[in-house]
Amino acid sequence: MIGWALDFAFACVGLALLLCAWRLVRGPEAPDRVLALDTLYVNVVALVVLLGLRLQTTLLFEAALLVALLGFAGTVALARYLSRGDVIE
Repeated sequence: MIGWALDFAFACVGLALLLCAWRLVRGPEAPDRVLALDTLYVNVVALVVLLGLRLQTTLLFEAALLVALLGFAGTVALARYLSRGDVIE
């Protein structure tokens, strides 16, 4: 049962990744692209966690934490750049 649930979750997260990538490429404005990039980071974290569950290793959970931290920092930097024109004051 767990294997089937993981396969279904992989398919759902993969579909979400494709839709986010489409919004990232096609987004009409820059804030839409930043939001799509942030959602893409969240989906990548979910994918890495699912892969860690599938392979039964804890190393991938630490990798997911690093991706989440970098994704948050990147989103904050892009949001500051779009709102103020610079990242560092």
